[in-house]
Amino acid sequence: MKTLCTSKTVTTTLLVGLIALALGCGYSKKTMPVQAGTIPAIAQLSPPSATANNSVPLEVDGTSFATNAVINFNGAAMATTFVSATKLETTVPASAIMNAGAVPVTVTNPGVPGGIYGGGTAAETSAAMNFTVN
Repeated sequence: MKTLCTSKTVTTTLLVGLIALALGCGYSKKTMPVQAGTIPAIAQLSPPSATANNSVPLEVDGTSFATNAVINFNGAAMATTFVSATKLETTVPASAIMNAGAVPVTVTNPGVPGGIYGGGTAAETSAAMNFTVN
């Protein structure tokens, strides 16, 4: 029995083999981009001001707070207690309110990681509301 092997047969076989390898061995990775997260909004701070060099319990009222949302006081993340999707609480230490003036307060909803194919949501931060230090 005689076997005929031409360059056309070898080229076709090689091409089909490479395509099968690329598709079947995980080289064609499907990914999903990170989606926008839920943006929190601050409606009011309670109290809206405090005297310098005194710690103060702070309540942040607003909307769309995630269960793991974080209050940021002058850019620093505070230990935050989630009360509801519209209320968060923290205690601002005296060391954070040493100088008189306006201090920005924001809320950040952390992002949610995606799975093996990517996805998830991005972290989102509210617009700032000023807390006044007297």
